[in-house]
Amino acid sequence: MGSAKSQRRWGRFGINLALLILVLAWTIPTLGLFVSSWRSRLDIQTSGWWTVFPHRAWETVLVLDPGEAGLDPDTVMEIEGATGTFEELRDGVVADDGKTQVTWIGNKRNGRIEVQELVWTVNWDFTTENYQEVLTGKEFTFTQPDGTTTTIPGENMTDSFLNSLAVAIPATVIPILIAAFAAYAFAWMSFPGRKLLFIFVVALLVVPLQLALVPILQDFRALGINGEFMSVWLAHTGFGLALAVYLLFNYVVTLPREMLESAFIDGASHFTVFRRLVLPLSVPALASFAIFQFLWVWNDYLVALIFLGGTQDKEVITMRLAGIVGSRGNDWHLLTAGAFISMLLPLLVFFALQRYFVRGLTAGSVKG
Repeated sequence: MGSAKSQRRWGRFGINLALLILVLAWTIPTLGLFVSSWRSRLDIQTSGWWTVFPHRAWETVLVLDPGEAGLDPDTVMEIEGATGTFEELRDGVVADDGKTQVTWIGNKRNGRIEVQELVWTVNWDFTTENYQEVLTGKEFTFTQPDGTTTTIPGENMTDSFLNSLAVAIPATVIPILIAAFAAYAFAWMSFPGRKLLFIFVVALLVVPLQLALVPILQDFRALGINGEFMSVWLAHTGFGLALAVYLLFNYVVTLPREMLESAFIDGASHFTVFRRLVLPLSVPALASFAIFQFLWVWNDYLVALIFLGGTQDKEVITMRLAGIVGSRGNDWHLLTAGAFISMLLPLLVFFALQRYFVRGLTAGSVKG
């Protein structure tokens, strides 16, 4: 008995530990992205995002002129308890007490000496300019450490955000509507070849996305819709229907047969039963697939790039972020702000529908 309890206790501990590691692995980078999106360009380039928490850092308390202090940079020098050559002082020399650091800034002729002490500090110098620059395209004037100023053009992501909405919403609603009808037909209607057709639909789950891109692109060009939002809607509908039908079928088939048969006895048609009974009862499954489909479409880059092309007026948010990485790869303050904006709406969608998520995914997994 004691051994069994001990094994269960250690089993729960292992599961909880694994879940904690998984949560931290996802949460810490997200927290770093969020914090970095509010930090200035200079802070991001010179310090890590974790400096917003209390930490020990070197703070300059005294600045000395080497000439006035009578120091010879060609010899070994002793300054405030730190001893070293010019090359060593350029890298910073810590005094014997470990609380003072001496650093030579500049060259031998025009340099200065900074004496720093190790103190507890936090870096809470936050700004909204990153989001203003990314969302509105506002020009940003950046002051370099040497005092010079540089004006940088902004990145207007508002249009890309709206384009992503124009792609993601229809590309989520259309396959849900089609798959809901198909799932009901496979679950509650009898017609020749039903099982074979369902097997064929499920088998489409293994078809690689990349394999279908070229023939679909050729068909869209022949129809004259390539480069339009409709081409992306149809592509995502086709790629998502197999999973949608399978997921919704597993839920619809578990609905009480007696309830549906009672409706048929009362004279209800299949469409009435579907609209008045099946759809309201299938909200968990519909919400689960909506989360999957919306996240997939919102974060998609390849399909949008192929069927919409690289035109600026049709750019979705993933294409705009890729453009920022390519042209502004060192501007981490823009990348972090843009990345957080791109993940904000999917997070809202997930948290709004997450109460249905598990119920929809586990539908049909238990029989009896």
